[in-house]
Amino acid sequence: MRRGRPGALPRGTAERALTSVGTGRDAGRPADEERAERNGAARPAPQGERREASRLWHVTLSVSGREAPLKEVRRALEQLAHDHPFLLTSRYANDHAEIRYWEEARDLHDAAAVALRLWGEHRSTAKLPPWEIVGLEVIDRETYHQRVAEGYGPPPASPVGVHPY
Repeated sequence: MRRGRPGALPRGTAERALTSVGTGRDAGRPADEERAERNGAARPAPQGERREASRLWHVTLSVSGREAPLKEVRRALEQLAHDHPFLLTSRYANDHAEIRYWEEARDLHDAAAVALRLWGEHRSTAKLPPWEIVGLEVIDRETYHQRVAEGYGPPPASPVGVHPY
């Protein structure tokens, strides 16, 4: 998964991208391979080894802050959903909101990092309230479906859209 972040880039980098910290076999790989991957060139998987594929993660992001007019909160969440159609559902009140969606990422760390940037990066474009993130849950697809089947956890995201609490 590669998602750039807007803004000035740190000195000495050609691109800013979200990647996992290398561990295990990747930790000691040559700098040439790391540089090639950062520049968008995929390194081939060693013989007999498969590269880890992206997975789906169910994200629930909770935000809250000072009261804002309900009409403005709804309009801002609708704009965010329009800008990013991956959003499944949003629930809101005048001082808090919850956003639920599916994120495709290599691992939980990548999915959580993207989720933690979502509100702040779209605050001005969607005119979101200046609220802070107060909760984040990221679970894999299997866990999500297991919770729903057992009758606990987040209910299925229907109806899809922006709704008051």
